[in-house]
Amino acid sequence: MTVTQRLEALREVMKREHLAAFIFPSTDPHQGEYVPDHWKGREFISGFNGSAGTAVVTLTSAALWTDSRYFIAAADQLKGTGIQLMKLKMPDTPTIAEWIGSECGAGAEVGLDGYCSSVNSVKELIADLRQLGGITLRTNLDPLARIWTDRPTIPEHPVEIYPLKYAGESCHEKIARIRKALRQKHADGMLMSALDDIAWTLNLRGTDVHCNPVFVSYLLISTQSVTLYINKVKLSPEVLAYLKAEGVGVAPYEAVAKGLKDYFEYNILLDPDEVNYTLFKQVNCEIVEAESPVKRMKTIKNAAEIEGFKSAMLKDGIAMVKFLSWLKPAVEAGGQTEISIDKKLTSLRAEQPLYRDISFDTIAGYQAHGAIVHYEATPETDIPLKPEGFLLLDSGAQYLDGTTDITRTIALGPLTEEQKRVYTLVLKGHIQIELCKFPAGASGTQIDILAREALWREGLNYLHGTGHGVGTYLNVHEGPHQFRMEWKPAPLVAGMTITDEPGIYLEGKFGVRVENTLLITPYKETQFGQFLRFESLTLCPIDTTPIIKDLLLAEEIDWLNQYHQRVFDTLSPHLDDDVKAWLKEACHPVKF
Repeated sequence: MTVTQRLEALREVMKREHLAAFIFPSTDPHQGEYVPDHWKGREFISGFNGSAGTAVVTLTSAALWTDSRYFIAAADQLKGTGIQLMKLKMPDTPTIAEWIGSECGAGAEVGLDGYCSSVNSVKELIADLRQLGGITLRTNLDPLARIWTDRPTIPEHPVEIYPLKYAGESCHEKIARIRKALRQKHADGMLMSALDDIAWTLNLRGTDVHCNPVFVSYLLISTQSVTLYINKVKLSPEVLAYLKAEGVGVAPYEAVAKGLKDYFEYNILLDPDEVNYTLFKQVNCEIVEAESPVKRMKTIKNAAEIEGFKSAMLKDGIAMVKFLSWLKPAVEAGGQTEISIDKKLTSLRAEQPLYRDISFDTIAGYQAHGAIVHYEATPETDIPLKPEGFLLLDSGAQYLDGTTDITRTIALGPLTEEQKRVYTLVLKGHIQIELCKFPAGASGTQIDILAREALWREGLNYLHGTGHGVGTYLNVHEGPHQFRMEWKPAPLVAGMTITDEPGIYLEGKFGVRVENTLLITPYKETQFGQFLRFESLTLCPIDTTPIIKDLLLAEEIDWLNQYHQRVFDTLSPHLDDDVKAWLKEACHPVKF
């Protein structure tokens, strides 16, 4: 069906159910950023395939809210659908509740699948709608079950054991730590809903979600037992034996609601940002609404995980340097496109030991496509690369010992003065984050300004975050810590990984982003407490040809030269002579 036909079918269901509107978030029952195809309801109903967005359909209209990463892509994908694009954080953009109120009027009933929305999001929406003339929210209907005739099934891919030498801590040790943290929150148990939390806790991995090595399941922990709710077809005899040895029972995935009803402890912790509203309503005992302790546990990497990250970054750096040494001559020879270079880079990564997959779909945006923040080339949009202008390349890989995420903006030939200036200003912001020293417990919001200050002086800004956590052979986006303009109180702690990726995007012209993955490490102890610093884990040269040297401070040039020396010293022993010669030139010091 076309999007128009899907909207018509949906509206027929809405009429029968007496609903004035229906809301489609981007999430699944586990509140994942990237979700299995079975739960891509917002994409099905709207045609927009970005990772973030909410569609709302009334009987006569429709709208989609998304953030700045997808403004350009969403506008293109929504053409001809009749769905209005709502740009988040832009002046005069109404909230979802405000728009529903203006479209539906007082006393209307609005639908939402409670399985695919978190407790907090539903509670907030109920409160907002109530203020708009008593609009009510119904959460027990999934209209897609009626109109999505070829809906993909929930994945049944096998689960595998994640080796202890990479995990660095056993499953039963992690569960003991979790129970201790629950006692500190005066909770007897918890329902774990986030798929990466479950995979980390159990030292298991899967392939149920594209690019993210997780598996669809729930984990219920009490004082006496641990139960994994999962489709048992995914578990081999080896995995079943492993779980039994670790003290973990197994029950069917769909039995989690009954498990919550039968839960026998005095209270249970449910993270209202992770647990879905429908399961929340199944609980009969006292609920402790608090952040899952696992969120922060898994962000602080142990020694084995840190060593794994460094090993993965070495492999990734080798692949990246081989690719970059090949790129410009290949573009000059002709015949290369955004898709072809993506395939080339993926093939070079696949040659590396312990490679498992990419960590997200590669963003290879040439010239104007680089201004589309989360651009992904398709056969319809793929364009040839020319020996001029910028290529923005954001990519990463999943290795068994770590996850990588790197962006390089590469000059393929002559540049405009505007391109050079923007590139240098973005690089200044990147380096200022790298140079930062800060007291332990500072928030990423307090540090975010360092990446933007030089840009703001020029009247430039970007609306996405400056950095996010990265999982250990897990999701490439890991929180709650991050660099972001909006207030995010999660403290930065030694052992965390976080990306540093400022950028500027000029629609119709070009985009620039420079990204390394960093490790937070101790810096010094003073009378004012513990101070921390950032260590670059990423090993790959940063293109120096677009730099306007007069815009860089001496400390920024020093950092760049020292970083390039480390990149060359670390990678060169693993390269053949031709690639080594290219790397030596790419890492040549920038002169004052």
